Amino acid sequence: MLRSIKSHDVAIVCLNWAEDEPLSRTDKKDLLSYEDRTTRFFPPAPVMPRIGGLNSGDTGLADENEEAIQAFSSASCQWFNILSTGDKDGCICFSIFGIFPVGKININKVPIHVQSSGKRTSYRLQDVSISKVSLSRNLHQLVLLCSGKLINTDNLSLSYDISVGVHCLHLDTSIFSNRKNELHQVSQQASSIQDLVEVVRASISMMSKQWSNAMNLFHEKFSALPSLLTAHGMESSSEDEFMSLLFGTHTSPALHQFLVSSLGEAGLKRIAKTIESAGRELRIVVSEHLQPAVEIISFRLAELRGLARWRSRFQNIGLDEKLMDGVTERVGMLVVQVERFSRVAATVLYLFQNFFSWVLKCVKILLSEPTDQVPSTNSELVVIFLKFLLDKDPIKQLLETDQIFEWDIDTTKHVEHLVAFGGFTDTQFLERSLAKQFMELEESLKEAFLMPFTTISSQIHCQGLLPLYPVTSSDASPSTSTPASIAFYKDKDSQHSASSYSSTDYICFKIPDGSLNLRNFVAVIKDFCNSRSTSSTPSLSGFLLHIPVEYECVDLSLYKVSPVTIIEVILFFCKALCIS
Repeated sequence: MLRSIKSHDVAIVCLNWAEDEPLSRTDKKDLLSYEDRTTRFFPPAPVMPRIGGLNSGDTGLADENEEAIQAFSSASCQWFNILSTGDKDGCICFSIFGIFPVGKININKVPIHVQSSGKRTSYRLQDVSISKVSLSRNLHQLVLLCSGKLINTDNLSLSYDISVGVHCLHLDTSIFSNRKNELHQVSQQASSIQDLVEVVRASISMMSKQWSNAMNLFHEKFSALPSLLTAHGMESSSEDEFMSLLFGTHTSPALHQFLVSSLGEAGLKRIAKTIESAGRELRIVVSEHLQPAVEIISFRLAELRGLARWRSRFQNIGLDEKLMDGVTERVGMLVVQVERFSRVAATVLYLFQNFFSWVLKCVKILLSEPTDQVPSTNSELVVIFLKFLLDKDPIKQLLETDQIFEWDIDTTKHVEHLVAFGGFTDTQFLERSLAKQFMELEESLKEAFLMPFTTISSQIHCQGLLPLYPVTSSDASPSTSTPASIAFYKDKDSQHSASSYSSTDYICFKIPDGSLNLRNFVAVIKDFCNSRSTSSTPSLSGFLLHIPVEYECVDLSLYKVSPVTIIEVILFFCKALCIS
């Protein structure tokens, strides 16, 4: 399952999935065998909240699909796999499980060193466009095909006939293999955290929308009172009028008209029902989605914080202890903010309920109707409502990112005293809203997870260059339209251990007609990666497969049937086989 990955700035033109080979999972003595312990302490992770009820024609299949996607996502994290993607600007990005970005290489900026006849020459590629990427199953190397201009950085005056053409590069990605257990642990936690962050985001957004809709109706109905006061030539406020009514001094004609005609019993009950329904939805979202998600995020970040302290294992993949300390504190503050929001929401809803009961009683008295069925009310709570809720909205304030809360000196000193006991250093978290605290957590997560991205990127290097064929400047993106295939196969006589074995690469591509003075030829190259080893005997080999002129090659692929390698070339109206 692909997530919204923004590592690329332009269109992705090729991708490749590489899953860890079963042979490399059999080492039972591995000290880093890891089990996700979250399920021991928490129920299944919450999903994004949905508005209650089904729309017309909705069968609920969306919920089933979401559960299926969640199950698939959990299953995909059981086996270590990496998605490699290449774009038309020469960038290759790596993401574990296709979710967690762990590296980005710009081929235009990669130094290329070629050793020939005891002399080392440095090159770089310009105007690169990636056409094919393939990561080996043992995760040690990546082979890519790209078009671009080859420049000799040691002597810029030199030019070659093949300087502009299609080239094959070998990248050393052994960091993925050497640290796959550490990367697996970090990525599994990080991808789960990313899922839960989206749940928190959706929860806050839904609560804000639902409460805003309810309050819009409340303000729409009660905004009629100031207009009536102005029409009657009165300068008092709505709060003053309700206070006068509460303490029995008098009922102005404007307030009487508002309660009896403009609002009425039916309108009041409608508003009360809307506020009650919105409050019920808030409680459901908090208890079933927001709070569980934040708590699980907190647990998973604590796990990562513990791993970050194992510096010998996790520092070289960029899991920074200081950054994890910061993000762990921020999620702790978010837990506090969720608890504060729950308490504020419960208080506000109770004050609304008490106020509506009191107004309903007043309406019935003005209409000379019995009030014995109206719930009893608390006059002190009505005063609190009129002072703090009639023209203010604390729930909305907690769901906005630009709201700043002011606290008295005593509360500030109390927080500072708590800081002295240890456990957290943030003394200003009470000034922030729930939404603002979540935003700060996101920024902190981004910073913490960017460190593995940059650290691993710096450990991926170019190991070899193989120019394939020249192209003319008039050819538009020749590499993307030319059939090509890259495959890796485990060596049968590999002397490596089961958890680390060698493999042989096969590169198969059609040579464009006219290039290298050839027409209708397919080239097959074997063992390009190992040809750059220290072995005295070159291992690079290959052959050309000629296709009859009456046929056209539209695609090709390579597969191996041990001990024979079979090259399959898919032709227009025909298939040709060559055994090597």
